[in-house]
Amino acid sequence: MKLVALAVFLATAYAPVQALWPQPQHIETGSNTLRLAPSFQITVAGHGVPGDLLAAVGRTKQYLFGDRLERLVVGRGAVDAPKFPKAKALQRLTLTLEKGASFSSITSEAQKLPEDRDEAYHLVIPADGSGATITANSTLGLYRGLTTFSQLWYEHDNTVYTVIAPVTIQDAPAYPYRGLMLDTARNYFPVADIKRTLDAMSWVKINEFHWHIVDSQSFPLEIPGFTDLAAKGAYSSSQVYSLSDVRDIVSYAGARGIDVMVEIDTPGHTAIISQAHPEYVACAQATPWATYANEPPAGQLRFADSKVTSYIAELFTAVTAMFPSKLFSTGGDELNTNCYSIDEPTQNSLKASGRTLEQALDVFTQATHKALEVKDKTPVVWEEMVLDHNVTLSKDTRVLVWISSANVKAVAEKGFKLIHAASDYFYLDCGGGGWVGDFPTGNSWCDPFKTWQHSYSFDPVANLTAEESKLVQGGQHLLWTEQSGPQNLDSIVWPRAASSAELFWSGPGGNISAALPRLHDVSYRFRQRGVNAISLQPEWCALRPGACDIDA
Repeated sequence: MKLVALAVFLATAYAPVQALWPQPQHIETGSNTLRLAPSFQITVAGHGVPGDLLAAVGRTKQYLFGDRLERLVVGRGAVDAPKFPKAKALQRLTLTLEKGASFSSITSEAQKLPEDRDEAYHLVIPADGSGATITANSTLGLYRGLTTFSQLWYEHDNTVYTVIAPVTIQDAPAYPYRGLMLDTARNYFPVADIKRTLDAMSWVKINEFHWHIVDSQSFPLEIPGFTDLAAKGAYSSSQVYSLSDVRDIVSYAGARGIDVMVEIDTPGHTAIISQAHPEYVACAQATPWATYANEPPAGQLRFADSKVTSYIAELFTAVTAMFPSKLFSTGGDELNTNCYSIDEPTQNSLKASGRTLEQALDVFTQATHKALEVKDKTPVVWEEMVLDHNVTLSKDTRVLVWISSANVKAVAEKGFKLIHAASDYFYLDCGGGGWVGDFPTGNSWCDPFKTWQHSYSFDPVANLTAEESKLVQGGQHLLWTEQSGPQNLDSIVWPRAASSAELFWSGPGGNISAALPRLHDVSYRFRQRGVNAISLQPEWCALRPGACDIDA
């Protein structure tokens, strides 16, 4: 009896893993081995097929035959080899739009407002080798289906195969916004690193790149008409993002189903503007910095000055021409009022206008947001603009909740659409220790380290009413880069950021023990594709799903 029980346990614990990430909404699989024919082709039915979809087809074929990932089981692919001779061979995959739908580029569909994107698809792979199909109502949906298709296959001894045919998947995201934020101001990231990150994002269906491109430490963005900001504010002339670089990144992202939301954080986090326009910045380089800013260097816009308001409105207008996204983040976090209380020009402006500081902030916010809205952009702000300041925001403004997940309820009660970005779940930099100097006992302010399991367990609608839950657009992981750079980009982001990708695609409540084997697969496949995702456990555990659970 003990031997029988052991056999049952092994068959259950180490059963084949459906290594899809994110997990589809509905999936049916079998237990047949199916090979990809050496002559396997992907075709797109219809006329007017956009170039970025054809390029995606080409990349998918490269992944299918180039990943060379062996299945994560004891013995790896060798355990499947005896089934190869009798396995049917899949010759083709056909992509088809549903009747009545018409082709648009992946890029144009990805750059719509989140709620206007259609990412649903239907994938069918018969076990008998007859043609596989992906159907969708949108080009973007076809692309998401391609991404799923590419995750189903493994390689051993020059044979590409799956062991779960037939496969039927009906899929669509639970939330329209699934993002990753990267800060390129504390430390600079070359274009190639950003592109590699965009590739990885696309593999797990993340659809929003929140680009925190400038901050108090540096201004690496070259803006037509405002080139002095980067000329005097970038770390060096080689550490800038030119107009050509931005176009390249936006195009690269769009072709992978990713929108690029730029953030120009104002009126705080703007010390670097003083390098080009000292007259626009209060408390520039003031010390002790901790009195006037959350981190060095100190410096904030003199937003009570009408000239500064006009300047930022014009700057925003110029930036809107660089980024086709409907979303534009204006920041609004961590405003330090101590700075303005000692700044004589600000006090003179307030006295001349008869306004309080909060009233002046309202005028600044309305004017700069209007500059965006006339360009058909939707403002996105950090939570303080809703919870801490009495400013006028359009009801379509999106709010990033970052300080604490406990603040989500308060934002929802005010009726704003919100994006989860809570530091207590989604900050990738937490747990790295303190980075300010001469402080040997310092820790990161958001300790402890946020594991993938912690973020995966997040409930996007906790404590919200049914009506408030409708305001949740989705969420994102975030990487602030005080202690990160190109050197550790892959390892600090992946595969942890994939946990929110599944959370906001598949919905909350996923089983962590069941998810872990699939996330192992993500890490291994990423590494095969050149993204250095970290290992989550010893390989012994990765090959034996469930064997290293705490109660195993």
